[in-house]
Amino acid sequence: MSARKTTVVVGVGPGLGMSIAHRFGREGHAVALISRSDRRHAGYVSALAEAGIEVESFVADVRDRDQILSALDAVAERFDRIDVLYYGPAATDLRTPPEPIVGMDTASVREAMAAVYSAVDVVGKVLPGMIERGDGGLLFAGGLSAVTPMPALGALALSSAALRNYALTLNTALVEKGVYAGSLIIGGLIERGDIHEMVESQRDRFGDVGIRSLDPDEIADTAWTLYSRRDRPEATFNAFG
Repeated sequence: MSARKTTVVVGVGPGLGMSIAHRFGREGHAVALISRSDRRHAGYVSALAEAGIEVESFVADVRDRDQILSALDAVAERFDRIDVLYYGPAATDLRTPPEPIVGMDTASVREAMAAVYSAVDVVGKVLPGMIERGDGGLLFAGGLSAVTPMPALGALALSSAALRNYALTLNTALVEKGVYAGSLIIGGLIERGDIHEMVESQRDRFGDVGIRSLDPDEIADTAWTLYSRRDRPEATFNAFG
């Protein structure tokens, strides 16, 4: 078994996902990147490798259970173990805004909850090994609507709250087993991320909302602090005051 720890970034993108990869990589972790397309993987891998981080990329859509579990098997085969799992796939697309809470139906709720179901799947895959070793970390990125009523987000508010509760409840259940679970509550556009880039390129549509943005490196620093210190189960980042 390798002595080097491995962090898996599920839902890697140019913003927070890559910041998480760099931050944990600087602490000596090998990094496995997972996203539904390999279109940008070469650039991601090159940037991390230039920083001296051992890295490999894998393709899987988190909503395809067999595909994501197979990818995690491939990560474990490549790196021997999974010590930290960051779960941060995109939850929304501004090109297709959600139905507000007063107009949503059960179909939209089921669709939004798919992200929570996927989180349960990936945790079920990696958690037994963490418990067996008596060490590990699970980090979940969710939206501000988990803690602040945001009617315009509709079903996404329900799934954000469910994901947050899952993380907090896991942390309580696992604290005596040496495994940490933490929640990153994010309110605002993340710089360098795809949604931030789209908003910035369409000021006529979105106005100055992009000005209220969050630095992904700062969020990643906090993610490392949560995991390493284990003195609180969540942190909130709110660009809207």
